[in-house]
Amino acid sequence: MPIVRFLLPDGTEQALDVAVGVSLMEAARQEGIEGIVAECGGGAICGTCHVHLQKDCFDRVEPAGMTESALLQIVPDASETSRLSCQIIMSEDLADMCVRVPAVQLEL
Repeated sequence: MPIVRFLLPDGTEQALDVAVGVSLMEAARQEGIEGIVAECGGGAICGTCHVHLQKDCFDRVEPAGMTESALLQIVPDASETSRLSCQIIMSEDLADMCVRVPAVQLEL
């Protein structure tokens, strides 16, 4: 299984084996990654699974859809490589990716 490294707000790193076809959000929730709130359960309607991708990984994922792009306009600490982890589906091409979990997620 491909490995994804989550850089947490406290400076620690947690590596996860993520099965191909599983979203980063699902994998993070199953392993209890702190900061991935995912209040909507992966529907791309809450913005509480926001992460920052490394630029090389950002360029390898499918572009954000209209709903995700709109949410990324209002999430705290957004950057040019921000994405919703529920919209990133693991593939072999994304193996060894590293994502940073922001210190604050959108509060509804």
